[in-house]
Amino acid sequence: MRKPIILIMACFVLFGFQACQQNKEQKQAATVDTIQVTLDSADFSENINGAAVKLITLKNATGATAYLSNFGARLVGLLVPDQHGTLVDVVLGFDKASLYHNPEEPYYGTIVGPFGNRIANGKFKLDDEEYQLPTNNGKNTLHGGMEGVHFANWDIKEANGKVATFAYTLPDGKEGFPGPIHMEVTYSLSDNNELTISYKATTDKKTVVNLTNHAYFNLNGEGSGSILDHTLKLYADKITPVDSTLIPTGALQDVEGTPFDFRTSKTIGADIQADDMQLKYGKGYDHNFVLDGTKVDGLNHAATVIGDKTGIKMEILTEEPGIQFYSGNFMADRVTLKKGVKDSFRTGFCLEPQHFPDSPNQPNFPTTTLNPGETYTSKSIYKFTTNQ
Repeated sequence: MRKPIILIMACFVLFGFQACQQNKEQKQAATVDTIQVTLDSADFSENINGAAVKLITLKNATGATAYLSNFGARLVGLLVPDQHGTLVDVVLGFDKASLYHNPEEPYYGTIVGPFGNRIANGKFKLDDEEYQLPTNNGKNTLHGGMEGVHFANWDIKEANGKVATFAYTLPDGKEGFPGPIHMEVTYSLSDNNELTISYKATTDKKTVVNLTNHAYFNLNGEGSGSILDHTLKLYADKITPVDSTLIPTGALQDVEGTPFDFRTSKTIGADIQADDMQLKYGKGYDHNFVLDGTKVDGLNHAATVIGDKTGIKMEILTEEPGIQFYSGNFMADRVTLKKGVKDSFRTGFCLEPQHFPDSPNQPNFPTTTLNPGETYTSKSIYKFTTNQ
C-alpha cells in the first residue's frame, strides 16, 4: 500500500517542480522581453564618410535617457518610464551607426532637411529662378533628396549630459538647394521627461527651409508589435489632401466625417481600413494635419498619444503650423532594429511637426522661404507622462 503513495508523492513533486520551473522560465522570458536595449558608445562609434560618428547620451534625474548621434543629428533611442516605473525604449533605431548609412533605411530618428517632406517634381522657383532637386520618391523629392542632411556628419558643438547641439552647413547647390544653409539642432532633456528639439538656420542666399525630426515611435517599446491600438488625438480640424503621388492639391479639407478626424481620441487602427481615397493614396495615414491653434505654454498642442500596453503618454507641443502623421505603412521587415526584431508593418509611427509639404510650390501655404539676414527658428517638445 505504500508504493502508490510514494508514486503519487513523486508525481506531485515532479509535476510541481516542472510547473514551478515553467513558471520561473515564463517570468524570465517576460523579463527578457521587457528589458530595453541600452546603447554602448564603443560599439556604436564608427567611421562614416571619413569622419568619426559618436554616440551622445542625455540623462535626467528620473533615469530617462536620450541616445543621440552626430550622423544625421539623430535620435537613436529614448528611454522613458512606463506606468510601473520601468524604463521603455520608445524610439525605433539601430545599435550601430553604419546601419543608418543605407539608402533602404527609412530615416529612423534623423533630422530631415533642408526641406522635410515632399516637393512636387523636385522643382521650385525663387525670384523666377527654378531649382531642380534629385527625385527620390517617384517623380518627387522627399526629405531633402538622396543625402540631404540625414547622411551628413554633423559637428558636435555641445554635449554635457543634459543638452547636445549639432551643427552642419549644406553647401550651395548640394542636393540642388540654393545656399549655403547653416543649420543647428539642439536636443535637451528636462527632469520632468520633456525632450525639446530646437532648430536654427541661416543662409547667404535665398532658399527654403523646413526642418523636423523623423523619429519612429512605439510607446509600448521598440519590438513590441503593432501600433494600431495606440490611442491618438490630433489637435487639427483640417488636412492638406494629396494626389496619388502624395503631393498636396493645395486645398484644405475638413476632417469632420472622415477617417482623419482625431479631434477625439481613438485608436490609430480604428478607421485605417476605411474606404477612403486619401487612405488609399497613402496606404494608410501619411498626411499633413493643419493644427487648430490650441495652445499649451504658448506652443501649438499638436498631438497626444498613449501606448495601450505601457500607459506611456506622449504629448507634442510645437511652434510649427502642421504635423505629418505617418502610420508605418511602408515598413516591411527590411532591417533589424536594436532589440533584434524586424521593422514589421506598422510597428512604428511618425509624428513630424513641420510646415506643409510642397510649400515652395503652394503660395497659399505658410511660407518656407528663408532670406539672407533672417534666422529660421523652430521648437518642438515631446512630453512624456503616464496615463494613470
